[in-house]
Amino acid sequence: MAKKWLTILCISMLFSKNINAQYYYYNDDYYGSDVDIEFGVSTGIMNSLTDLGGKKGLGKGFIKDLNWKNTQTQGGFFFSGLYQNKVGFRMEATFGKVKGYDSILSGDNSEAKNRYNRNLSFRSPLFEISTLAEIHPMSFFNTADDFGAEPSRFSPYLLAGVGLFTFKPQANLNGVWVDLEPLRLEGQGFSQYPEKKRYKTTQINVPVGLGLKYEIGALATARAEIVHRFLSTDYLDDVSTTYVDPTLFATYLTPTQAAIANILHNRSLVSGTSNPGSIRGDSKDKDAYFSINFKLSIMLNRKRIH
Repeated sequence: MAKKWLTILCISMLFSKNINAQYYYYNDDYYGSDVDIEFGVSTGIMNSLTDLGGKKGLGKGFIKDLNWKNTQTQGGFFFSGLYQNKVGFRMEATFGKVKGYDSILSGDNSEAKNRYNRNLSFRSPLFEISTLAEIHPMSFFNTADDFGAEPSRFSPYLLAGVGLFTFKPQANLNGVWVDLEPLRLEGQGFSQYPEKKRYKTTQINVPVGLGLKYEIGALATARAEIVHRFLSTDYLDDVSTTYVDPTLFATYLTPTQAAIANILHNRSLVSGTSNPGSIRGDSKDKDAYFSINFKLSIMLNRKRIH
C-alpha cells in the first residue's frame, strides 16, 4: 500500500511540475510563460525639491515650487519579473544628479527676494539601488483567455518600493567643487547645538510612481515612468535650519576646513540677515527628488517555436 501511494505522489509531483513550467503560444513564432523576465536600460531627467532656489514669488509647497531650469539627466538599468502582466517586482540601479541655486531667482522682487539674497547653491551626484513592486490594474479586468485573443500592447501601472541612495552635496568655491557634509555648516555635531546631528550621506528612500508599458514585440518592451522619492532627510542640499556662530568652526574643524566653512556657510548678499540663529533653511519639509524615465527592455525567457 505504501509503495502504491508513493508512486501516486511521485506522478502527481511530476505532473504539477510540468504544469507550472508549461509554456503557451505567445504568437506564431514564440512561446510565452506566466512570468516575463526582462532586462532593460533607462534614461531620462531628474530634478529635486529642496530649500534652495524654487519658483519666483512666495514659496509654495511641494511640486508648486519646482523650477524646471534645474533639470539634470539620469540613467540606469534593471531586472524585472512580471506575473501574468498583473504583478511584478524589479531591481533597479539609477545614476543621476540634482542641483539648486538661489541665484535662479534673480530679478524677483517678491518675498522670494530673501531666498535670492541668501545666495546659496549646491549640486549632488546620486546613486540609487531600489526594489519596486508593479501593479497593472487593467490586467485584473481582462477577461480574455490566455490562449485566445491577444491582450492589449499598452498597460498602465502603479509602482512603489524602497531604495538605498547615496548623495554628496557640494558647493562651488572659486571654480572648485567642495564637499559640504564634512564642513558641518549648520553646526551638526557641535556641542553648542545638541539638536543638530550629523547626517548620513547613504540613506533609505521610498520611491512611488506611475508608468505605461508598451509591448513593441515578442522580445522588446518600452516604458515611460515618473518616479518620486520621499526622503527622511532635509540635507540633500546641505541646508535645513539656522545660521551658527562661525567662530565655532575653528574648534571642530581643521584650519583649512574652518577657512572654507567660514566662506560657504554664509554667502548672503545683504548684511544682517544671516546672524547666528537666523533662518538658513526650512526643516519642516523634507527634501525630495524625482525622475521621468524612458525604458527599453528585452524579454529573456520567451522561446522561439521554430
